[in-house]
Amino acid sequence: MKWEDFQSSQNVEDRRGGDQYADAGGGSRIGAGHLGLGTVVILGLIGYMTGINPAVLIGGAEMLNNMRGGGQVTAPRQSQRGTTGQPTDQMGQFVAKILGENEEVWSQVLPAQKNIAFQPPRLVMFDGQTESSCGAAQSAMGPFYCPLDRKIYLDTSFFRDMKTRFGGGGDFAYAYVISHEMGHHIQNQLGILPKVHQAQERAESRAEANALSVRIELMADCLAGVWAANGNAKRQFLEQGDVEKAVATAQAIGDDRLQKASRGVVVPDSFTHGSSAQRVQWLQRGLQSGQIDSCNTFSSR
Repeated sequence: MKWEDFQSSQNVEDRRGGDQYADAGGGSRIGAGHLGLGTVVILGLIGYMTGINPAVLIGGAEMLNNMRGGGQVTAPRQSQRGTTGQPTDQMGQFVAKILGENEEVWSQVLPAQKNIAFQPPRLVMFDGQTESSCGAAQSAMGPFYCPLDRKIYLDTSFFRDMKTRFGGGGDFAYAYVISHEMGHHIQNQLGILPKVHQAQERAESRAEANALSVRIELMADCLAGVWAANGNAKRQFLEQGDVEKAVATAQAIGDDRLQKASRGVVVPDSFTHGSSAQRVQWLQRGLQSGQIDSCNTFSSR
């Protein structure tokens, strides 16, 4: 992928190497994000049985609870301000340039296709853990978008994990991950995220809420493809093998493959991001069409 000539974004907040999220005075985090003690205990048991760090499960539950509950979060424990602008290291520069190319493409595509002015989000780079308006952000959760503060959170160690643990990797695969999170920001600007969160609140079962989550995630995959299609039409930045690497990454992080690797069994009702085949299907749909309307996962069966 030829990314070196992209214009760097000024909307990168670099918190790496600075103060990270911590409770003032070392206090307990039980009850943060309005989680009850019983929920925390259950998540702890799940973590014990599955080998997953319970703090990761609790942090993820807090984040989901905050997003569904209108964003009531505890105050940040420490100042989370980082350096804003262009990072100087190679990975930071790569992230800033991919974000900048996303900004350039969406500033044209969103008004042209949906008559909506694009408002760029910030991207927060961090090490290990930090604070967001949606709750604690931890590297083990993977990259995510918080609609409450309109920021993308990224610990770039995820890119290393993509290569060593998930069998993905490559510049365009990393760009796909960043662009997937930008896709969530586009969904937020389109008014889709708030409606889905409300529908999840009304869901009669966890499986129903998960199914809505899958549609949101697959749409973000498709929107990442829309970005690449439109950007490449203008700049021809894709090189031979780039799309194949992104497809391999989409396959590697499908819920079915991750569950099979961690549990030995696949439970479709617990999917939150979609199967490997679905993720590849929707990424390729965006790549082939370049159209936002082709990404309507809610009208597809």
